Amino acid sequence: MYITLLAFHSLTRWLVLGSLLFAIFRGYYGWLLNKPYLKFDNVVRHTTATIAHVQLILGGWLYFISPIVNYFLHNIGTAMHERSIRFFGMEHITMMLLGITVITIGSAKAKRKTTNREKFKTQAIWFTVALLVILSSIPWSFSPLISRPSFRGFDADCLMFGVYCVNLFSINLMTNESKHIRIFR
Repeated sequence: MYITLLAFHSLTRWLVLGSLLFAIFRGYYGWLLNKPYLKFDNVVRHTTATIAHVQLILGGWLYFISPIVNYFLHNIGTAMHERSIRFFGMEHITMMLLGITVITIGSAKAKRKTTNREKFKTQAIWFTVALLVILSSIPWSFSPLISRPSFRGFDADCLMFGVYCVNLFSINLMTNESKHIRIFR
């Protein structure tokens, strides 16, 4: 269960980043060009906050079953001196809680603003701050301090099904036979 949850948490990171970047783009676009705050913009704001909260739930669940965090909590004296253990036991969760709190506050403040310009401005600024906080604490694959894969795999059964689907899709592309594409519909 830990590996599957870790894979979902890793995958959801991209949904959080994508929705946050889009909400920030919509915020600055509307604010700087003095656009009307449409129902679509409200849906984007709300969806971004919801995806961040789903990620928070996955991360919280992962925190309590993680062997790394378990080691950190039971050996805090020595774990504080080990960068990777300290990162996942304390730094990552603290910064992500802060980032999601900023998203939540920004979303609530933007919702309550009365003018379009104020809504966009509030959304743009608060979500940008949240993005910077979140980006600083993601264990990027290229980070010299702490790194993890950009995409984590699921367990072996899910992985084998994925390979099977890719093979079927490849066969369909080479032979142009439509009977193999049914699995994707």
